[in-house]
Amino acid sequence: MPNIARMTRSEPAAKSCVTCGRRISWRKKWARDWDAIRYCSDGCRGGLDATDRALEAAIESLLARCAAGASICPSEAARAVSVDWRPLMEPARRAARRLVAAGTAEITQGGHVVDPSTAKGPIRIRRRSSDRNAAR
Repeated sequence: MPNIARMTRSEPAAKSCVTCGRRISWRKKWARDWDAIRYCSDGCRGGLDATDRALEAAIESLLARCAAGASICPSEAARAVSVDWRPLMEPARRAARRLVAAGTAEITQGGHVVDPSTAKGPIRIRRRSSDRNAAR
């Protein structure tokens, strides 16, 4: 017999970490403080620095120059920010996740939109579908 209490309980919607953009799922221990939860981990509490903001700006700039439906690789944004771009790959992915959480971008793999919190391997970044339709 199913647990009726579990079926009727409503949990608040998941939210995104303000630093890395990963999804934060509701936990019972956070019930009293759910509105104050902003970070997914202690590592994210450091906040954003100038490089993080520069990567977000680079992604937005590159997407603005792309044709409708076109996508970019996070490495393009990393290269736009620094000559030594390889260490910036994970920060570029985090910047892309923040833009997805803000509703301005989508992350794709194989041409299909994927959940940025669980995407592993190579990703592409493109403007949100509704943004592409508005540009036409």
